[in-house]
Amino acid sequence: MSAPVLRLFGRQAVFGWLNFALAVPSIYLLLGLPLVMRQHGWSGTDIGLFQLAGLPAVFKFLLAMPVERWRFAGGHYRSWALLLCLLLAAILALTGRQELLGNRGLFFALALLAGVLATWADIPVNALAIKLLPESERMRAGAIRSAALFLAAIAGGGLMLLVHNRWGWQAPFLLMAAALLIGAALLPLLGEAPTEIRPVVAETPHGDGWRGYFEQPGAALWTCLLLSCFPFIGASWLYLKPLLLDQGMPPDRVAWVAGVGGGVIGALASVASGRLIRLLGVARAMPLFTGFALVALASLTGVVWAGAGTLGLVLGAALVAAAMGAISALVFGLMMFFTRQQRQAADYGLQASLFVVSRLAVPVAAGMLLDRLGYTGMLLGLTLAMLGVSALALGAGRTLARVTERNGGAARLTAMEQGGRRP
Repeated sequence: MSAPVLRLFGRQAVFGWLNFALAVPSIYLLLGLPLVMRQHGWSGTDIGLFQLAGLPAVFKFLLAMPVERWRFAGGHYRSWALLLCLLLAAILALTGRQELLGNRGLFFALALLAGVLATWADIPVNALAIKLLPESERMRAGAIRSAALFLAAIAGGGLMLLVHNRWGWQAPFLLMAAALLIGAALLPLLGEAPTEIRPVVAETPHGDGWRGYFEQPGAALWTCLLLSCFPFIGASWLYLKPLLLDQGMPPDRVAWVAGVGGGVIGALASVASGRLIRLLGVARAMPLFTGFALVALASLTGVVWAGAGTLGLVLGAALVAAAMGAISALVFGLMMFFTRQQRQAADYGLQASLFVVSRLAVPVAAGMLLDRLGYTGMLLGLTLAMLGVSALALGAGRTLARVTERNGGAARLTAMEQGGRRP
């Protein structure tokens, strides 16, 4: 491998590790620890209220403002990422000093602070990735980030519980803090390039505020897809564990199917999808991946309606996990293209907030459908919604492809380019 290729590989690995390390604490606190809380007598209301510690993710667009406004003299995004990662590691170490399940107020305050810092640190980390990685690497970066989040779900929702059961309260928090310190130690090695100058193209200048984000070519259409292409398949995954339990699957098997197995499939699908996007191009990948999500939802709906048994449920769950991985890789990659020079943090933060809001809102509506119509009715509603998204994606693919090409993205690698030849 040449030195530039090794440097790119190293940067992708560091950003993947940082995304993993930043995601694990929130997943452990909000999805893993509720099992321990229940064992210590927490009520359902207590556990539900504790989930408010994850609310800061909605406000990324606000947390991005100081990152853009208060600039460090050298290595702006890198310095912000380093500072926030170190602060988060310190809070995790403090939380792990003594068991806090009996001191619910203090535990919630520390969990909320950890949620703010993890959400905040995510902004400069991904803004730095947008700034440092060539645009030809952005789809790969989106795939790696998606895979990292699936692996974080396995670690935070399962492995850290095993660590807690084996070594006690403090061990998971120290491990998570150590992962962040490793990432912080690697950050200075990345450097931070000066703001890149893109080729001059004839386009209308965009404002500095949030309005300027929407003035980018294709931004309005992309925002509609950002709000809609993931949450319907994501909502089906959220209700998959209760579905499997209500269908008679033993709890330990549910954990393996919807926890470990789904996470591994999602991670592998993310990596494979990153490669596929680069081969097919965005114009083909967008309708293909949303169509795959539609097929996955329709298949799971059919399995539940027909009472196809355990094998059918496992296959349906695998399809949903793979579709989630594919969609996530595409969304995270495209988010990087809709950022303006010197506004990477602000534009990324706005998109991330919109993504989170839709991801939280759709499961509420899906839950209402579940209460009224049962699992089949809920899944049918999600399938019909995904059908509309697929139709939108079919018409949006070429517009998004033009955006990536206009930005010099080379979001598509043709067979000719892979062979070292130029058209």
